[in-house]
Amino acid sequence: MTDRLRIVEVGLRDGLQNEPQILALTDKLRLIELLLNSGLQELEIASFVRPDRVPQMADSAQLMSRAQGTLRRPGDPVRFSALVPNLIGLEQALSCGTQQVAVFTAASEGFCQRNINCSVEQSYERFAPLLERARQHELPVRGYLSCIHRCPYDGRTPLRAVVDGVQRLLELGCFEVSLGDTLGTCTPFEAKVILGELARQFDTTKLALHFHATYGQALANLHVGLELGYRVMDSAIAGLGGCPYAKGASGNVATEDVVYMLNGSGLECGIELDTLLHATDFICRTLQRAPHSAVGKARIGAYA
Repeated sequence: MTDRLRIVEVGLRDGLQNEPQILALTDKLRLIELLLNSGLQELEIASFVRPDRVPQMADSAQLMSRAQGTLRRPGDPVRFSALVPNLIGLEQALSCGTQQVAVFTAASEGFCQRNINCSVEQSYERFAPLLERARQHELPVRGYLSCIHRCPYDGRTPLRAVVDGVQRLLELGCFEVSLGDTLGTCTPFEAKVILGELARQFDTTKLALHFHATYGQALANLHVGLELGYRVMDSAIAGLGGCPYAKGASGNVATEDVVYMLNGSGLECGIELDTLLHATDFICRTLQRAPHSAVGKARIGAYA
């Protein structure tokens, strides 16, 4: 395996949204700067949701504007993206120059109802005018499909529901669908079945892997995906995050762990590990806790 991968850094959105300590705007900007220094080019940094539901994202508009104005130069390949739940969120994203947005649904009814307060079918109906509006502004839209393996409310997710979810998001106009093992319960054997079926039915260049590390299976699952031809993966610096609507789910797979694995697999991701660890060091010191990543623990230590 010698071809290049894309890593989408989600620590500032999916990571921080589940952290009890709200990071100051200046600290978020410094973290973005350190991540960019390592070679990362795709960062999801904001979420235009109700601040009373996700207070960590209350400064999203200000963060996006500042990041675009001070950390990105004209012609720079760096792309900052944001999650938008509805048309109101999309308009907020547009007002501060967001380059790319994402919509979020689930393959399970229970999670969809508790997370975005609607059925799976209603979520697609809600997304249709949003994607049409985004097209008018030539704004790329990414789709998140959560609970591809198991739902905290409905149990095991049928593979048919996952296939249908990917199909609907692509038909709506999402350029890419990120496949979320939200609970982090999937094993490599199960990942091979799920990802294998999706690879048979869809172009893997339109799919991304988003595995949580709750049960320690994320890296192994990503390797399964690599062998099946997947070349896009989401990760979070220091293994930040989890999911506020999935009790017990720990953080995302750590970016530094993914980069370490790729360095030993002959795959090029354009990220310099030693420089990346400066970002791990910074966020762990700022949050006053140890990194969730194996590489972070081995190379940096604990601050909690």
